Amino acid sequence: METLEFKIRIKASAEKVWSVLWNDETYRKWAGVFYEGSYAISDWNEGGKIQFLGPNGGGMNSIIEKKIPNEYMAFKHLGEVKDFKELPIDEESQKWIGAMETYRLTPDDEFTDLIVEVDVVENHIDYFKETFPKGLEIVKELSEN
Repeated sequence: METLEFKIRIKASAEKVWSVLWNDETYRKWAGVFYEGSYAISDWNEGGKIQFLGPNGGGMNSIIEKKIPNEYMAFKHLGEVKDFKELPIDEESQKWIGAMETYRLTPDDEFTDLIVEVDVVENHIDYFKETFPKGLEIVKELSEN
């Protein structure tokens, strides 16, 4: 597994960027670049479960490992979801279970730097390198408007 890092500078407050990242309506807009119709089900509390799903009920289940509002969010990925049900661990999912995905917001005057780190298995590296920047551009656009 490799950790990829993505950065973007946004002319908005950390509070605004945080809201765009995790508010259901705007989350669906930027996460849709990964899979059209993507959404998340969670209470958004530290230690709570979260499911990242597509409209067909497929996706992954994770835990919110750390949450500092307007500053830092860390997800630990635990397994796959199919037809809205968590699947038992298999050989393929074993390769990425425990992968982390973190979002750090650092305010700087009228800007906020958003840094995302995501653990990715080798066969998904090119996809994330191409897709993640597109998602972050949408976060920037929504935050600055």
